[in-house]
Amino acid sequence: LDWIPNPDHVGLYRALARGAFRSAGLDVHVQVPADPATPLQLLAAGKVDLAISYEPEVMLARDKGLPIASIAALVQRPLTSIVSLGAKHITSAAQLRGKTVGDAGIPYQHAYLQTILQRAGVPPSSVKEVNVGANLVGAMLSGRVDATLGAYWNVEALQLRQMGRRVNVIHVENVGVPNYDELVLVARTNDIASATSNVLRRFVQTLGRGYEAVRSDPGAGVASLVKANPGLSAKLAHASVAATLAAFFPAGGKPWGWQPPAQWAAYGQWMLAHHLIAHAAAVAGAQTNQLLAGQGP
Repeated sequence: LDWIPNPDHVGLYRALARGAFRSAGLDVHVQVPADPATPLQLLAAGKVDLAISYEPEVMLARDKGLPIASIAALVQRPLTSIVSLGAKHITSAAQLRGKTVGDAGIPYQHAYLQTILQRAGVPPSSVKEVNVGANLVGAMLSGRVDATLGAYWNVEALQLRQMGRRVNVIHVENVGVPNYDELVLVARTNDIASATSNVLRRFVQTLGRGYEAVRSDPGAGVASLVKANPGLSAKLAHASVAATLAAFFPAGGKPWGWQPPAQWAAYGQWMLAHHLIAHAAAVAGAQTNQLLAGQGP
């Protein structure tokens, strides 16, 4: 996993609970990383067979020479958002002028903010950026920041609402950041090109059926997830899965897991333009749809 079991993984845990992977002849073991920065490194080193990560992290890893590629999108749109308490009256990017914005100190999130401010005509010097680490909700509640860039519209924003707070959410793809797939499934390129691809294909398509099962019965999906991670708030998990359900599936009749090639190319070009990656080869071949239902040879 990219991190602890959470509502974004609901289809995986539903497939496990239903025995779907066993029925497909697969023996699946889920590992929770000690550090969210390590899954792609473990994958490239052969320590795991697949990893869940993020589209920008795939580009960054490939830029460092890791032989990996994304084989399916679990979440079809950005979850990363600009979130603020309603009392701050930040409903547009232009209203960030003179404000303090917290983030997790991730370089591409800094680039998101610069892109957003530029498009809104806000001088970057007028906005104070603060690294608050993972304490996004706490930083907003304490008043340390006026808004955060990095909170998810399907997690932290809902958490604040369930605490009785009014919340404003600005989706980054609506204010200048190129659209991208937030959460993706990643494999080694050698495995994609070898006979192992048949095993990967079975895994991907079984996982897709897990998300389809959640769409048919969200409550059962949440129950499977909470059973796997009892520390989760069932109330928040239900709200998060309901909010995210549409984002688990592509538009236009494409198969589950679809990754738009042109969208990936545009996002990669944005990363190159902002010097987040240095090599065009990191973008070319960063994703493939060949293992999805009805695709490939």
